[in-house]
Amino acid sequence: MGTQPGEPRVLIFSLRNIFPKALFRCPLYEFEDTICEIDSAELLAPQLDPYSMRSTFAMRLAYHAPVTLNPGIRRISPKTHYDMFFAVCGGLASPYDLLMINAVSHVRDMCRTSVCLVDELWAKQMFKHRHFLRVLAKFDVVMLYYSQTVKPLSEQIGRKCVFLPPGVDAILFCPYPNPPKRVIDVYSIGRRSEITHQRLLRMARESGLFYLHDSIGGNLAINSKEHRALFANVAKRSRYFIVNPGLIDQPEKRGNQFETSNRYFEGAASGAIMVGERPNNEEFEKLFDWPEAVTQLPYDSCDIDKVIKDLDSDQERQDRTRRTGLVQALTRHDWVYRWEAILKSAGLEPMQGVLERKERLRKLAEIVSQDGRGTDGTLT
Repeated sequence: MGTQPGEPRVLIFSLRNIFPKALFRCPLYEFEDTICEIDSAELLAPQLDPYSMRSTFAMRLAYHAPVTLNPGIRRISPKTHYDMFFAVCGGLASPYDLLMINAVSHVRDMCRTSVCLVDELWAKQMFKHRHFLRVLAKFDVVMLYYSQTVKPLSEQIGRKCVFLPPGVDAILFCPYPNPPKRVIDVYSIGRRSEITHQRLLRMARESGLFYLHDSIGGNLAINSKEHRALFANVAKRSRYFIVNPGLIDQPEKRGNQFETSNRYFEGAASGAIMVGERPNNEEFEKLFDWPEAVTQLPYDSCDIDKVIKDLDSDQERQDRTRRTGLVQALTRHDWVYRWEAILKSAGLEPMQGVLERKERLRKLAEIVSQDGRGTDGTLT
């Protein structure tokens, strides 16, 4: 079995038409879009009312019994044979995803191999969701964003599990070739320490600091692609970017795990100076192994003003930190490198689009390294 010339070789199961607005899914859809740009891929994105009685019943049953009912996705007939079935799952942030994926399990019969990428999966929550996790055992390879969950999940489902770090559209987030001025002093999005937040608010009142932060609750985007574009545009106009490990404020869910959230990749790719807590995680130290990748600020610290004052006193240090982060993101952390790792796990060779994107990233990195302007958009 194999694809014919001109036919898509990858079938991507996407939840974008079922959960089009969830903020935490926006990077996942960004990855799917990148794959479609650099490979021969077809999106399988069914529609479903996730709040229907059928969906609710299937969800409740799966929590209590090893039964995975179809939540309401109609049977889909594949158009051709594929080399790989690739599914992206929100993990236990939404175990419902696994019911959706299982509902199209017949499609995998038309694919030579299958890979599932799982976003948020904490080892502490695995027993509670053990019936959902049975779905993952049907895949040839399971790739996880959380490195410390790889071993326990592999033991539970008896399948090959591999760590794959998150990534970012480094081209979208890169401020080059025409870097704008960094008019925002501090940018904080998502989870935050209330203690650090209040100190930043005080700085905004007393010294005119431009502190941009979430001011309303909610987890929905009007349009996922537009949200990512706006996020990128704000980040590359920010001097400092607050980062922290995933679920840093909810140890009751994450246990003793400290995992590398998307924020670190987005901050580096935008050229903002990342300030926050470094995850106590061996994989993080490998991924962000350059000097001053993150300026350490313990969670719940009130010393953010001292950290910023220290950084503001050394423009050369700022420029070096921004430039290094940008180059590292362009050469190591773009989605194309994650896709290469997935292809390798499936025994597939990269297509021309992969090589072209890597060349584009290389040229951008070269511009960043050689440009005579400061990374805040001013002449040096």
